[in-house]
Amino acid sequence: MFGGGGGRKPLDYEELNENVKKVQYAVRGELYLRASELQKEGKKIIFTNVGNPHALGQKPLTFPRQVVALCQAPFLLDDPNVGLIFPADAIARAKHYLAMAPGGLGAYSDSRGIPGIRKEVAEFIERRDGYPSDPELIYLTDGASKGVMQMLNTIIRNERDGILVPVPQYPLYSAAISLFGGSLVPYYLEEEANWGLDFVNLRQTVASARSKGITVRAMVIINPGNPTGQCLSEGNIKELLKFCFHENLVLLADEVYQQNIYQDERPFISARKVLFDMGPPMSREVQLVSFHTVSKGYWGECGQRGGYFEMTNLPPKTVDEIYKVASIALSPNVPGQIFMGLMVNPPKPGDISYLKFSAESKSILESLRRRARLMTDGFNSCRNVVCNFTEGAMYSFPQIRLPPKAIDAAKRAGKAADVFYCLKLLEATGISTVPGSGFGQKEGVFHLRTTILPAEEDMPAIMTSFKKFNDTFMDQYDGYSRM
Repeated sequence: MFGGGGGRKPLDYEELNENVKKVQYAVRGELYLRASELQKEGKKIIFTNVGNPHALGQKPLTFPRQVVALCQAPFLLDDPNVGLIFPADAIARAKHYLAMAPGGLGAYSDSRGIPGIRKEVAEFIERRDGYPSDPELIYLTDGASKGVMQMLNTIIRNERDGILVPVPQYPLYSAAISLFGGSLVPYYLEEEANWGLDFVNLRQTVASARSKGITVRAMVIINPGNPTGQCLSEGNIKELLKFCFHENLVLLADEVYQQNIYQDERPFISARKVLFDMGPPMSREVQLVSFHTVSKGYWGECGQRGGYFEMTNLPPKTVDEIYKVASIALSPNVPGQIFMGLMVNPPKPGDISYLKFSAESKSILESLRRRARLMTDGFNSCRNVVCNFTEGAMYSFPQIRLPPKAIDAAKRAGKAADVFYCLKLLEATGISTVPGSGFGQKEGVFHLRTTILPAEEDMPAIMTSFKKFNDTFMDQYDGYSRM
């Protein structure tokens, strides 16, 4: 007989889906939870654990907020004084998007996203890459993360399906692969080669996975890198695409930081552009899914959850299946879609709002470039700390060379050595970072990840505070001289 209160219930911990229990997500893990506790106790915390620009004081761009405000409150458009508060191009653009969304922002859109906005995304991609893009192969999503999860869910059939993920990696990938019951196949980036790709190591990794019965089906690249901040060269991307062609892998190109570039030697170049430049047979055969978002770049609109993915060389029947899964959620959020439309189609020279939009954008990007340098130089001035320059994205990933006594103290405390260091840093300075172990790293090597997002005027004090803590820590555990 069933029922009764005696046995285990479906939502008791022991009865949960095992894949859910396997998920680890360090960006909001132990360090973040401890930082939140300290904040409640009144300690000033600098949350550098997640790329969340507005939370660290970045001001929103004016034009997109004006347009979305008018779309959210369309009755303002009927007010005779609307032109005194909003510029004419923001009013025109709000009307443009409201015409695309007959029910306004409160109605569901097409499950793939509003067709007119998908067309704007396709035009942006064509301008960027020099090759036409098909709006039917672009899906708008609630941030890039939802798109990544949708594609991994589609690719992973069982625990024998492997996904190649760069290590250090953004934990979205390991978490989603666990959730969908697949196998993470890590490939290590080379820190000494500025976090570049080692194709000999890559081939060995695939061969080793296959020897264990794993079918390697896809490869993830994050360019510019998170947490590592490197920008891939065109040559690197070419080799990557050849590798995917020969090994029969789908390439999942996470390109959400494509506007965040802090040097001139290696500008961003999309995997799609390189693929089409290479010509047939590769340009017709390599399956590629590219991701972008309004959360990053100089917009930093993380809370708006606007994103897209574009599919290249996927068969029509597969696209139909992806549509079917997208339609379960009915529609991506409509304000996020409008933000995406505005990001790919910003004010142009000659528009009333262009000069202000351009000045705001330039100011944010130039400040990020200076902060990338301030932070890298700050870390490299510290004892037992070495850090590659943040070429792109919004993170610094310094290596902390921990003395043996610190590693022993961490073991006694039951902590990973870099978690131990980051917790001590948090308690002493209020700086909330993420230990390198949350992203994966080579055995015996320790890192932390921090964003470069704190306000520029606060950066010198933050780096001074870090240096003071690090000196004290290294003195306490008999630090050795820099290697």
